[in-house]
Amino acid sequence: MMGTNFTVSYVVAKPDYPFDVTDYRYRHIDNYSKLNYNTISYLLEMLNFTTIFIQRDSWGYKAPNASHFEGGMFGDLETGSAELGGTVSYYTADRLNIVEYVSIQSPIEVKFILKAPPLSNVRNLFTLPFEANVWFCLSLVSAVTVFILYVVVMCEEKYRQNFKKYDIVEYIKPKFLDVAMVQIGCCTQQGSDTEPRSSSGRIILLIMLLLMMFFYTAYSASIVVLLQSTSNSITTVYDLLYSKIELGVEDIVYSRYYFESQQEPVRKAIYDTKVAAKGRKANFMSMQIGIKKMRDEFFAFHAETSAAYKVVMDLFQEHEKCGLTEIDYLNHFRPTITMRKKSPFKDHIKVGFRKIHESGIHHRQINRICSKKPQCTSQRGTFVNVGFIDAYFPILIFCIGIVSSGLLLLIEIIVKKYY
Repeated sequence: MMGTNFTVSYVVAKPDYPFDVTDYRYRHIDNYSKLNYNTISYLLEMLNFTTIFIQRDSWGYKAPNASHFEGGMFGDLETGSAELGGTVSYYTADRLNIVEYVSIQSPIEVKFILKAPPLSNVRNLFTLPFEANVWFCLSLVSAVTVFILYVVVMCEEKYRQNFKKYDIVEYIKPKFLDVAMVQIGCCTQQGSDTEPRSSSGRIILLIMLLLMMFFYTAYSASIVVLLQSTSNSITTVYDLLYSKIELGVEDIVYSRYYFESQQEPVRKAIYDTKVAAKGRKANFMSMQIGIKKMRDEFFAFHAETSAAYKVVMDLFQEHEKCGLTEIDYLNHFRPTITMRKKSPFKDHIKVGFRKIHESGIHHRQINRICSKKPQCTSQRGTFVNVGFIDAYFPILIFCIGIVSSGLLLLIEIIVKKYY
């Protein structure tokens, strides 16, 4: 092209950090621009252009009822100040009138990222160790053994003169509640301070103890495994809306624009109720804060995945990198490079991008700039703290028992006093 001037407009949304494509300490910052900077430089050098770069802090968006883009990269492309948009962008209807998408799709993706929630956050762990039919069989066996033991104890009471009495032994009284308490002691591995008089009754009690010991061992082992398990119950935007998870969004210009302009009912409800609820500060935050909240809380963070995974690798312990899940909120195709519509250099640029891609230069830049999803290498053998949510069910049973016993005591006092 004999040194023809060729202007490229870039977006640098975080000017506080140096835009240096050779400094890989900050490769995750403005990576959507850094990814293509060298690629475009090689391309324009190959085509013998003299490159002029323009730096903008925004892509440029149309205001409601506006006919033109307000500044930014697309403002440059619309006015002809730039021939090429050096930062990848999404396909939108209003942009198709002023630009053409000329390059192969970029690996850049913007999604919600979250740690798969602990199973206790969505299910009651203490009902999960056994299937429903096992619980049914266990209840049936317990009821049958209680009934048989009650019949045996009744017979012992009827023929008690035929049994030797030992002062050191407390025998089961012929009351159904007393027999039921023996069964409860077996289920909880607490044993019983009473026993039947007859050999048949003692055999029944022994069978009850052995049976419940096996069930208790299996139950306890399952609980330990379930405490370390995660749930895959949150996989869609619908799940994000109706679960208890908190949401945050990286504070960057395109995220604010796309979240505020959503019209699809579920996505709009997510923004209105969980991201920018009325009366509360909108949950737009920096990448560092969002990733830390994702690590420490039941929290999903919306950000560019490659940049987010770079921060995840810096902040997370190895076992914390397991169970990371992505959910697509924007529902767009992957972004690509744009060029001014009806540019006379369109065919040259398209062919040049194809050559750059086929030669492996673009793939090399992807490997240098983009961070991949961390691999889970130490999921097993990690220490797990039991939190309040994990122990919620037994605490609830304890509280119900305390309240019930207090009410029964009050009723007994009233009955004793007035009747």
